[in-house]
Amino acid sequence: MLAKIYQPSKTAMQSGKSNAQDWVMEFESEAAKKIEPLMGWTGASDMRSTELRLRFASREAAIDYADAHGITYQIIEPRRSRRVLKAYSDNFRSDRTAPWTH
Repeated sequence: MLAKIYQPSKTAMQSGKSNAQDWVMEFESEAAKKIEPLMGWTGASDMRSTELRLRFASREAAIDYADAHGITYQIIEPRRSRRVLKAYSDNFRSDRTAPWTH
């Protein structure tokens, strides 16, 4: 039973990082997924990989939980986004290389 511990990135549908502060533990699937013949949906017999997602307030709490329950884990470090500082007035600078139009 292998689990991955990571901090999810913010979605494209939000500007803030409210749901990206927690750390998440997800389990890797132990059985292959199969396609149901009637509807064509993808199904799996392993509940842990499809329905179980644990949230923790910190990375250390997730590691402590995994150690206490004998779960082997892999930690995926979050990539920090680089902030690009922009101002509206930059659209009208005289030293722009490309013309700005609507």
